[in-house]
Amino acid sequence: MQGSRRIQALGLVLILACGTIAAPASAQADDPKQPSVENPHMHFWGTSQLDQCWTHFDVNDSAGSASEGYGMKEFSQGTQVEVDISCRIQSGETFKEDMYINENGTITVEMSFRIYSADCTDTSECKDLTITLSRGTMDISQFVKSVETVNNYEDFTIQWNIPVNETMYRWNKSGEEPVVRIEYSAPGISGIECLIFDCTGEFTMFYSNNEDNYSVEANFPVINASDVGPGNGGDDGGIGGAVDDALPGFGLAAGLGALAMAAIGASRFERKE
Repeated sequence: MQGSRRIQALGLVLILACGTIAAPASAQADDPKQPSVENPHMHFWGTSQLDQCWTHFDVNDSAGSASEGYGMKEFSQGTQVEVDISCRIQSGETFKEDMYINENGTITVEMSFRIYSADCTDTSECKDLTITLSRGTMDISQFVKSVETVNNYEDFTIQWNIPVNETMYRWNKSGEEPVVRIEYSAPGISGIECLIFDCTGEFTMFYSNNEDNYSVEANFPVINASDVGPGNGGDDGGIGGAVDDALPGFGLAAGLGALAMAAIGASRFERKE
């Protein structure tokens, strides 16, 4: 009887060891479209007409995106130059695991544009170039650049640094992926000069595969779920819920360990009697 219990206990210990070793490997799928410590750069893609925009974390996968590396909307002479488009994680590529970022880090967003419109007046309808970063449906930061500084038909790049705060530590999978919204509105150009010059309004947004080598990406200071601690989205001052995501077999392994210890203890107790 004692020998049988020893064999059972050893078997449970072996299962425990195998489960513990295998858990980290299965926790993070090797998917270049997903964020990770080694892959923290989110890239921007879209159509030539700038009617669709999407994002993912694989710089080498521009499938479906405009081959020329930008999307452009044109507006006839004197027509309001107006854009409102949101770039979301590509359909079917929502996060497979929650994304955690460093509480002392900075999110950096770099985007490039070319805009041609008239300046704003007291009577015109205007909205400065406004870029909003959201976590799912929650707006967490906004970048604004005035119409008059961007509407001269010259390419420009913005670098937007966002210090991480308590609203940004954890980005839950399937619902809280990053969304970047771009808005702009200004009068179109009109007047006697349009008899000589082309006054067609334009709004161009460059994508990550642009031929001018403009940096177009969002960089998140991603950390491992196991590194989450007090003040950085952890539960009760520890890694708590993060362990469930990082090691899905952890609970089972712990249970098997307890059974193994119980079996060994029972064997020792009978031997003493």
